[in-house]
Amino acid sequence: MKIELKHWIILGVLALTWGSSFILIKQGLVAYTPYQVGALRLTIAGGILAIWGIPSLFKIPKNKLKYVALAGFCGNFIPMFLFPMAQTHVSSSMAGILDSLVPLFILLFGALFFNIKGTKNQVLGAIIGFIGAVLLIGGDGFSGENSLLHCLLIVLATALYGLNSLILTRYLNDVPSFQLSSALFTIWLLPSVLILIISGFFDVFEGTEQQLKSLGFVAILGLLGTALAMILFYRLIQSTGSMFASMVTYLMPVVSVFWGFLVGEKISWIHLFGFGMILSGVYLTQKKEKELQKI
Repeated sequence: MKIELKHWIILGVLALTWGSSFILIKQGLVAYTPYQVGALRLTIAGGILAIWGIPSLFKIPKNKLKYVALAGFCGNFIPMFLFPMAQTHVSSSMAGILDSLVPLFILLFGALFFNIKGTKNQVLGAIIGFIGAVLLIGGDGFSGENSLLHCLLIVLATALYGLNSLILTRYLNDVPSFQLSSALFTIWLLPSVLILIISGFFDVFEGTEQQLKSLGFVAILGLLGTALAMILFYRLIQSTGSMFASMVTYLMPVVSVFWGFLVGEKISWIHLFGFGMILSGVYLTQKKEKELQKI
């Protein structure tokens, strides 16, 4: 598939949006539990998109609805809870770096379950990009704020993201991205609301200044980082394929480090070297040695 300027622009917008999401999650966790943050994010996104999602459910072929539900489960529902759960003991920067595993899982699951073989350039580019992301975060390590067990929750989320991308490319590539996104979030809206109720959100919400502040951050996360971003992401997958779209996870740590710089975190030469490796990995995966086999 031909990569055009508009695809790079969408990739950049997604990197900025999702690269900032880890900080927004942290701010949401100040006042709410991980389950409440995840359920709020999904409820806000689903509540808005349901306006178009309900009619979309009747337009999508019935034989594809199970894949829509499965894609929503892997790519939206479960990860939205895994990230807040993990970030109770994982720094925002570490969460960003671990999210860079998505392209590797796409290559792995593509080969194991979808009979898709990546080119040598794609494999090498994915590895180089991931190493660059690791260097970018530098000295975080699995100590202090970062718990290995909680880091594994993010690894699980990235594996689900990879599986979701392959499902979308294989089974849902002909469904318009807005129709797909709105239907997907509508399907998982009711479970999200139920979890929000069970989590005790309405019992503890008193409208305090901190609760309202955290709610505002989660609302931004739900509207921009979830609803709008997912529409763009699905359009990008359908236009370019799952591998190029997943490159957003290599650019997200760049945004995370930028946020760190704004709050006074030190930027060293190893961060600059990591930037270079990430960009080299993105370039290498798109270098035309052989086209990725069409799904």
